[in-house]
Amino acid sequence: MRGVITIAMLVLSNVFMTLAWYGHLQWKESSWLKHAGIWSIILFSWGLAFFEYMMQVPANRIGFKENGGPFSFFELKTIQEAISLIVFTLFLIFVVKSEKLAWNHFLGFGLILLAVYVIFKKW
Repeated sequence: MRGVITIAMLVLSNVFMTLAWYGHLQWKESSWLKHAGIWSIILFSWGLAFFEYMMQVPANRIGFKENGGPFSFFELKTIQEAISLIVFTLFLIFVVKSEKLAWNHFLGFGLILLAVYVIFKKW
């Protein structure tokens, strides 16, 4: 159960992270961000990042082996990176819509999945 909670919180964390890092690039033409200066954008992104950290930090504490969770440091980081790419890709497909997935993206994602397998494999 702690593993499921950890992964769910990491997904939410990555949604906020993606919005904080890239959302302002997409919505600049259709909102107040169009006229906002860089400092306003930074403060807006920091506000979103606050919610990222509200999920990320507890997720890592709940999921970490030494706190009773199922994951090592390497596994937590690997899960976070894989989720980050999935969330980012979904953001591009459903929100940005101007970027197209190509064969090299699929190959790269496949290699990342292979890396996840290698990290989690008990040799």
